[in-house]
Amino acid sequence: MPGKNSIVVRLVLVITLFSAVIFAATLGYNYYRSRVILQNELESNARNLAMSLVYRVEAQLMAVAKVTAGVARSLETGKYSEQQLHSLISTTVADNPEICGSAVAFEPFAFSAKARLYAPYYYRKNGKIVFDRLENSYQHLPYLYWDWYQIPRELGRLEWSEPYFDEGAGNILMTTCSVPFYKEIGGKRQLQGIVTADISLDALTEYISSVKILRTGYAALLSRNGMILTHPLKDAIMNETFFSIAEARNDPYMRELGRKMVRGETGFVYYKSLVGFPSYMYYTPIPSTGWTLAVLFPEDELLENVRRLSMTMAAMGLVGIVLLILAVISIARAIIKPLQVLTAATDEIASGNFDVALPAASSNDEVGVLTHDFQVMEQSLKEYIRNLTETTAAKERIQSELKVATDIQASLLPRIFPPFPEHPEFEIYASMVPAKEVGGDFYDFFFIDERNLCFLIADVSDKGVPAALYMMVAKTLLKTEGQRLGEPDKMLFSVNNILASGNESCMFTTVFCAILDITTGEVRFANAGHNPPLMIDSQSVRYLTPKPGLMLGAMTDTVFVTERLTLEPNAVLFLYTDGVTEAKNPEDALYGEERLLKAMQIAPERDMVSLIHYISSEVAHHASGASQSDDITMLAIKMAKKRPA
Repeated sequence: MPGKNSIVVRLVLVITLFSAVIFAATLGYNYYRSRVILQNELESNARNLAMSLVYRVEAQLMAVAKVTAGVARSLETGKYSEQQLHSLISTTVADNPEICGSAVAFEPFAFSAKARLYAPYYYRKNGKIVFDRLENSYQHLPYLYWDWYQIPRELGRLEWSEPYFDEGAGNILMTTCSVPFYKEIGGKRQLQGIVTADISLDALTEYISSVKILRTGYAALLSRNGMILTHPLKDAIMNETFFSIAEARNDPYMRELGRKMVRGETGFVYYKSLVGFPSYMYYTPIPSTGWTLAVLFPEDELLENVRRLSMTMAAMGLVGIVLLILAVISIARAIIKPLQVLTAATDEIASGNFDVALPAASSNDEVGVLTHDFQVMEQSLKEYIRNLTETTAAKERIQSELKVATDIQASLLPRIFPPFPEHPEFEIYASMVPAKEVGGDFYDFFFIDERNLCFLIADVSDKGVPAALYMMVAKTLLKTEGQRLGEPDKMLFSVNNILASGNESCMFTTVFCAILDITTGEVRFANAGHNPPLMIDSQSVRYLTPKPGLMLGAMTDTVFVTERLTLEPNAVLFLYTDGVTEAKNPEDALYGEERLLKAMQIAPERDMVSLIHYISSEVAHHASGASQSDDITMLAIKMAKKRPA
């Protein structure tokens, strides 16, 4: 069973994740674009449907308006008796099936000086055309005050009334087309009355209600004041307005939408219908009446096919991802299986078993190449381990030999302090810390005779074994020639000629050589290119300025000069190699002669051991852990406070 870190598992997870993300993005974009396209098409279709209904309604209304206007013109141009007037009205109703009633309502005393109001009315009832007198039907409120009479009378033009239920004659829900007619009297055009034509809204609302939009969509008709004329909610017809429903819902958006309808605007909006479901609605006015026709498309039904298609695509995508995962697992296992065998073999190799058999390279793909490379690597590793073993053994032998060389070199330098306990006239101490196993610095001190002590410090060019060998030769020569010649300049001259002869390695050494007369404190010294020593006496701490001299081994017949100084009681002469002043910290800043001078000014002077240890600690503090780049050697000699008599 592959672990959670298995390549197969990670490959399956990555491919599944990316496939799912890509598919989800594609499906989401497809759903979004489908909705946008559907909405655009819906708006076009809704507009076409609404305009088709408007044209049908408008055609019917225009036909009635033309008939009504024709009757009004006939009354203006002709003179009609009462019988002819009745005939004109009844014929108008009979010849126009869409008109359910028609009347000619006269101004007071306009028809007859004997009758104040006169308004004959013919209307359909039970399939017959019957007659009535409107002045008798509206006894509680004369027809002069009704909207169908007042509004066209005041505006002087054709007007459609707001829908109303006629309780006077027709007793049906209707709207009235009213046209004023006039007569020239005394050169003035005076209003004679209003010609009306009633149409029943039942047929109109039934026609609009019969429009089927999807399963539950519908068309609705609103009056110019927002009164609901046709709607699936039967209780709302002629009882509710668009604004009263908006007020009941406390819906500012619906109120604003109602204002747009009343203003005769056209629009396509997302809207929660009166029956409570989210819909897309297209609304437009009917020009003749100012009413608003609206068609509503339920969102759920509209997007049903899109959602069904999206769900089908989602199911297909899920099946596709599952099949893809199975294919990836199959292919990955076929690839990983030889890798697992190779991994098991390499684990054995990693544990130290270099004789384990690697699987054969059975293919020419990357796995086969990797297997072949591991086989080559195994052989190379065996060879490398064998060579490394031999090299390590050789290195260990060299390290052992270097350890012996270190011990030998250390044994060549004086290490017992005080070295001359029988001579209280002076105190001397020295130390040498090599940068490698063996170093090129050295120091020495020895008696030439009973009263003359020779002491010196030297620094061989280079470090390591070559410098150590050269150092041993130089040290031996300096001691031999010093005991033989007894003067610093002669010692250096003789040793230089010996070292410079046949010096094919071009090595050399700097030396500061001095001889102390322990009875007088006089020091005779000569310098062969070495660092100037420091003097500590009662006056100050200062560097000496010996005459310059060439280092030993550079060239033959070099002349050196002996100089003299006297060490007062408690005065100290401090010798050192450049490993002290050239010690570096991690920022490559040198310790330097200035720091050494300041350290000597505060260094303890009680004994030479404390002095050298103090300088060593100061140099180590400056280095701050940086690797030592050169040998560090120091020698200090101090005259006793009182010399023995």
